[in-house]
Amino acid sequence: MSVLLNRPIEGAVAWKGPELIDDMSWRYDLSAADIAALEGGLREVKARGRAFPNFTAEDFPLADDFKTRLAAISDELENGKGFFLLRGLPVARYTDEELSILFYGIGLHMGLPVSQNRKGDMLGVVQNVGDLSDKNTRVYETSRYLPYHTDLSDMVGLLSVRRAKQGGLSSLVSAATVFNEILATYPQYMGLYYRPMHCSHLGEDVPGMTPIFSFFNNKLSCRYLRQYLELGHDLRGVPLSQVEKEALDIFDSVIQDPRLRLDMMLEPGDIQFANNYAVMHSRTEFEDFPELERRRRLLRLWVKMPNARALAPEFPGRNGIQAA
Repeated sequence: MSVLLNRPIEGAVAWKGPELIDDMSWRYDLSAADIAALEGGLREVKARGRAFPNFTAEDFPLADDFKTRLAAISDELENGKGFFLLRGLPVARYTDEELSILFYGIGLHMGLPVSQNRKGDMLGVVQNVGDLSDKNTRVYETSRYLPYHTDLSDMVGLLSVRRAKQGGLSSLVSAATVFNEILATYPQYMGLYYRPMHCSHLGEDVPGMTPIFSFFNNKLSCRYLRQYLELGHDLRGVPLSQVEKEALDIFDSVIQDPRLRLDMMLEPGDIQFANNYAVMHSRTEFEDFPELERRRRLLRLWVKMPNARALAPEFPGRNGIQAA
């Protein structure tokens, strides 16, 4: 069972964005040797007659130095700040298929990529192609503001292929820092975040139960997207109480605090990794180009990590959506 923690969380995981602006420990520029290693893996996949996503880590071999780099990033995601940024993949050099192979190949060397929808898609395409008049359109398929949330996997990776005409800033916030801020300013609400709530879109046909915070084996984990909590309660016919709404309002105000969050523009060739239990991510609204081939485009990867933390029974792991 989770422990109801009543003390601040310390360490690298409890970071504040403005304090990291000049910190280079969370980002790394790919070297010519790194890019050559990745392109060597790409050539081997092609030589073996494989195509995305029908290949393994053995089909995409990497130099030991780069495998060591990826192992260090995986450790940072679980035991450090919870996020990392690789920069400088020359995306304009590759076709869409080649980019898929490269990104998926990286994922295979970090863990097990998992399906992102009922269709079994192993890479998500984050692009402004959705119909705003269709209620089933997902926010990531539009240019609208994407609220802070966590995804259904141990880790999420985003590869930037093209920037928007204007806007589309990526933002991260530490779950531990949000916890500390609420504990310091609104301690009377803390117990509500440990209480399981109905939540839709947990990879199940009906809303499941999950708390927002869980502290287990000396690690804090977080799962959040307010609209899915509200939808889950609506579908279950269990309206949120006034105090629950107040708690969610407080949570939203804290994660938006510029003193806490880290904003960054993902440039073409940037790869952002985030631990979905330690970090929440968001994106600002943006203006896109009218031509489809010029619109903002990212590839999204969900990975089940071999070094992922143990989770409390009332906070079950979520790794992907089972294909229909």
